[in-house]
Formats: sequence, C-alpha cells, structure tokens
Amino acid sequence: MRAKQSGAVGRLATLRLLAQRFAFLSLVAAAFLLMILGKADIFLIERTRALVMDGIAPVLDVLSRPAASIAQVVDQVRELAALRQENARLKAENQRLLHWQTVARRLQNENSVLHEQLNYIPDPDPAFITTRVIGDMGSAFGQSMLLAAGSADGVRKGQAVLAGENLVGYIAEVGEHSSRLLLLTDINAHLPVMLESTRTRAILAGDNNDRPRLKYVAGNPNIQPGDRVVTSASGAAFPPGLPIGTVVSAMDGSIRVDPFVHRNELEYVAIVDYGLGGILPFTERPPPRPRRHAPGGEN
Repeated sequence: MRAKQSGAVGRLATLRLLAQRFAFLSLVAAAFLLMILGKADIFLIERTRALVMDGIAPVLDVLSRPAASIAQVVDQVRELAALRQENARLKAENQRLLHWQTVARRLQNENSVLHEQLNYIPDPDPAFITTRVIGDMGSAFGQSMLLAAGSADGVRKGQAVLAGENLVGYIAEVGEHSSRLLLLTDINAHLPVMLESTRTRAILAGDNNDRPRLKYVAGNPNIQPGDRVVTSASGAAFPPGLPIGTVVSAMDGSIRVDPFVHRNELEYVAIVDYGLGGILPFTERPPPRPRRHAPGGEN
C-alpha cells in the first residue's frame, strides 16, 4: 500500500516538473497561435474580446463600488473640514468689514458736515461708456490695446480708461469707431501720481515692463513695499485718488509699482470723461461728452 502511494507521488512530481519545464514553451506557442488566429479571423478575435470584456465588466463594477464609496466619503470629510475653515475665515473677515463699515459711515458723515461748512462745490459726476477690448497691439516696443469705441461714441484723446475702479491707462489715438488704449506700462506713458499714505508726488513712467517705475519723487520720503499709488490732480489730467497699484520694490533708487490690473486681465473697460483737460492735448474741437451708461445696461 505504501509502495503504491509513493509511486503516485513520484508520478505527480514528474508531471509537475515537466509542466514547469514546458510552461514557457506552451505560452509562446499559445501566443503564436492566437496571433495567427487574429490575422486569419480578426472579427472572431474582436467578438471574443468583447465577450470577455462584457463578462469582466460587472465584476470590476462590483469591486470598484466600495473603493468609490470610500473615496467619496473621504472627499466629503475633507470638504467639511475645508468648509469649517472657510466659515471661520469668513466670520473673521465679516467682523473686520463691519468695523470698517462703521468707520466709513462716521467719516462720511464728518465729510458731509465739513463740506456744508466750507460751501464745497462737488465735482460733477463723470460720464463714461463701457466697451470691449478687441485687440492687443502690444510688442517689444510698446504696450497698447484696441478698443471698440471711437469718436462717434464720444471718445477723445487723454480720457481715462478704468477696469473696475482701477486706472489702467488712457486714450492715445481715436478713430471714428475705435480707439487705442495706451497702458500705464508703455514706454510712452507718463502720469502724475502720489503715494496715498504720505501724499508724496511723483511721475509714474512706463518702460514696457509689467511694473512701471516711479520717477521724480518729491522730497526724500520713506517709501516701503505695499504703499498704495494713486493719481494726483497735478496737470488737471485726472481726478486725484484713482487707484493704480502698490509699490513692490524700492531699492537702489528704482521704485517699481505693481498695477492692480494687469494687461492679460483686460476684457471690458470703461472710458471715463471727468470733464478735465485730459493728459493729451487735442487741437480739434472735442466731441460731446458721452452719456452715462450703466455697464451692460440700456441708455
């Protein structure tokens, strides 16, 4: 009995050894056979592949659902944590805004009282039109953009061009139905400005760099990065206080300003007539001031 068992075990070991020796050759032969069948009947192979995929798909779908569910739960937990942090940040920001709202209301009331006492004559409301940027005319030698509004719309040279509340440039050339916006970063752009905190006056000069320079700074002020730069009333070009940008570097006598709005962000702009002479003189009779339009609204 023991002899028979030992003989059976020996035969199984021999078969296993033969299978291991010829397994590689068998796989090569099977692959070669499948390749020949694929060349002979490609439609048969495609149908077989489709049947195999149809059979595997339900299994993979069942196996993937737990993983997808776990991933969804993890994402929801992360989203809840992010929402909690965002909610805390918004609450703190809301408190700061309420504080500044109170300060602004108090200053507005004080300003109104002082205006009444001084018989202050307020500036007229500016007229403006909103138009679209239809072309970028910038190059290595200048930075300007083409606007879809011209003299027929009341546009003239020197008028301010704003994106939101921020000054981005002024009108340099005017056609009947288009005009050219000269950006503050252009090498030909020079604009009287001042530092908002110290009221120090200077000239903002473009040099085809994304960050124009401050030149001819009055006095010896202590200019620091982060100081806000706004327009001044010098030359009766623009009203004072239009935001332009912030100082980003003040080293070795070179003071650079980072504009609040960059060239690649311009899509719709407002051409504003403040009733002043403008930064560029004009020889022809100026067209009538444009009527005031609400952006996107009707006349």
